[in-house]
Amino acid sequence: MTPSMITETSNGLDTAEKDQQISADQTKESEPKAGNGTENAKQSVESIGGIGLANVEPKLSGAELKKRQKAEKAARREREKAERAAGGGTPSQDISPHRPQSKNDAQTKVKSGQQDQKPQHQERTQQLRRGSGTAPISPKLPIRSSQSASQVTKPRKPPPKEVGLFGHLYGQAHRQTFHPTPPKEVHPSILSLGLQMSTYTVCGSNARCVAMLLAFKAAINAYTTPPQTSLARHLTSHYLSPQITYLNSCRPISINMGNAIRWLKDLIIKIDPAVPEDDAKVHIAESIDSFIRERITAADTLIASAAADKIATGDVIVTYAKSSIVQKTLLQAYQSQGKRFRVVVVDSKPLFEGRHLARALSAAGIAVQYALVTAAGHALGQASKVLLGAHAMMSNGRLYSRVGTAVVAMQAAAVDVPVIVCCESVKFTDRVALDSIVGNEIAEPDEIVEQARQEGRGVSSHEPEGEEDGAAKTGSSLRGWRKKDNLQLLNIMYDVTPAEYIKMVVTEYGSLPPSSVPVVHRISTNA
Repeated sequence: MTPSMITETSNGLDTAEKDQQISADQTKESEPKAGNGTENAKQSVESIGGIGLANVEPKLSGAELKKRQKAEKAARREREKAERAAGGGTPSQDISPHRPQSKNDAQTKVKSGQQDQKPQHQERTQQLRRGSGTAPISPKLPIRSSQSASQVTKPRKPPPKEVGLFGHLYGQAHRQTFHPTPPKEVHPSILSLGLQMSTYTVCGSNARCVAMLLAFKAAINAYTTPPQTSLARHLTSHYLSPQITYLNSCRPISINMGNAIRWLKDLIIKIDPAVPEDDAKVHIAESIDSFIRERITAADTLIASAAADKIATGDVIVTYAKSSIVQKTLLQAYQSQGKRFRVVVVDSKPLFEGRHLARALSAAGIAVQYALVTAAGHALGQASKVLLGAHAMMSNGRLYSRVGTAVVAMQAAAVDVPVIVCCESVKFTDRVALDSIVGNEIAEPDEIVEQARQEGRGVSSHEPEGEEDGAAKTGSSLRGWRKKDNLQLLNIMYDVTPAEYIKMVVTEYGSLPPSSVPVVHRISTNA
């Protein structure tokens, strides 16, 4: 065989092998291939001589895909923030050009399109319902000129009738004489006491304290400890707290009432959880009775006896308003010790508590003279001693009592008349009072107007009746005071008497100077 024949034979074999290879490649391309579209595209590109491999992204793992999606999301948020900061409208939802739209994106667009179409459909349905035919009615109806928002004006509130110097006291809970819907957790005895306190039926600090403790005693007797709890924890925080809050809303708690509440809470907390509930309630009731007997009743008896010893026959005793301990002192000096003296009762509006004291003393046979606070200087000109009650004794030795007490004490000091204060230790407090502005009780100013109506002052038969001002109708010069811009009424309940005007404080621990008040308070608290 010649070389030319060998060359031709090899060329023929090469041609046959190429034909077989091409037919095999065509058969592979015609068979279905597993995998996603991206892999099929890669294989098809590879079968075509590797053209376009540079334009196909390599396959990424799941972690890499999540990382890229987070980065794209962060970039979109930054763009939205920049558009909002620039004052633009709604930020445009931009999709990265190199990221193919996924199935979730398509579903989101379809849902948003459905939500856009839903309000339009509801609006057209409402239009058809409002109209009688098929023609839609515009939802934006024209507003009548008389009802336009620009012409509708709210009624102007009257200016606040509050005295600026005492403005911080008006935020306290005001007395309420009627509760349309009293709290369900408040005991009926507490409801009754709150009404009596708000109407001044129970007025004195000692009377209010005793009545409060007796009401607590009745409420505790009706108390039942819920399951899965103890009496010591539940009784104070969940049962007594609403009762105290209600009483405070009727009238602010006095100093001795606050001391009694703290004593009662401390007593309840110290009860052993292992003690049966009935025994614990009996112990609380007996302790309340003991507190009233020792800290108030027995203390008043000791103070009255000690103060009566300081009264001599022929004295002229001046007192202000009404104090139960002063009344007991005067009666004991007159009835038990047989001393004869004269009493001048100085009083002021709106409560006029001194009237009750003058009536009680005159009924006992004591010579009584009654005068208003404006005549205190004349009454003190012939006085030999001044006996005063107390709402509280402050830690700096100052007397906190009914408003007007400081006027009487200072005028007594001016004429060198000793001022004696009768006060139980339960009324002592660790607070310090420098004036009667920071801490006080604001009463309703209408009570002054109401008192003028009851007295009939300034009312004539030929004068026409005026409008009701609050709860009072009066013909006095205070008629319509709430409508007068330059008129304000102030009705504070207490004032503060400096310690230098007080000669002595008589307590159940003895007679002591005002500077010893914090010592006695510490002894009585730790006893």
